[in-house]
Amino acid sequence: MNKENKISVVINTYNAEQHLERVLEAVKDFDEVLICDMESTDSTCEIARRHGCRIVTFERKTYNIVEPAREFAIHEAANGWVLVVDADEVVTPQLKQYLYDRIQDDDCPDGLFIPRKNYFMGRFMRCHYPDHILRFFRRDKTHWPAIIHCSPDVDGRVEKIPAARKELAFEHLANDTIENIVSKTNQYTRNELERKRDKHYGTVALLWRPFFRFFKTYILKGAILDGRPGFIKSVLEGYYQFIFLAKKYEQTQ
Repeated sequence: MNKENKISVVINTYNAEQHLERVLEAVKDFDEVLICDMESTDSTCEIARRHGCRIVTFERKTYNIVEPAREFAIHEAANGWVLVVDADEVVTPQLKQYLYDRIQDDDCPDGLFIPRKNYFMGRFMRCHYPDHILRFFRRDKTHWPAIIHCSPDVDGRVEKIPAARKELAFEHLANDTIENIVSKTNQYTRNELERKRDKHYGTVALLWRPFFRFFKTYILKGAILDGRPGFIKSVLEGYYQFIFLAKKYEQTQ
């Protein structure tokens, strides 16, 4: 099998020991598993070596952004196709087989959005499914911009795996506590302020945008069906919007 019919799994890591054993066990039968480590201080690299992964290092900068490391990692991969997996995501056997079957097709797209199952308070969250993410693509047609939380740019046709195919979705093992979510809100809103520094929001947005984010999550996306955790998560979604807008307003004072 030539490199154009092989798949490299790329995993960027930094102190990722918590879920890494399970993640690597799920991808062990791919043609290559490449770990791009950002100078971990825990047992991440030891676990990767034990699983026979190829390891490359990307210098950890003072800023907390993984996108430059993703760009570096995907072009370090040995094969023509790359599957990017986070260190807290599990690839199902069905997804693995699906990807190998697709790259044999003459009409295979150059990139695929993969659905992901997310959890909160131990429950699968309907409101955050399918959460499609572009993680499978031809290596030589892909560039990952150095912008936090951005998607890669694929020079070619991309498709989405249908949301109805839940057996093909990533299993997202992260199950953040409220304390973690609140902490990340501060970090993520800081990054969003940088991305949206040229945008302006009126006073009404302080009320409307948080309320609409809550309404969208709870009613339109179905968190109402997720019980009390769904309500709490919807409020946290609105809270995120309020913190971002409050910080934006603070900058103008």
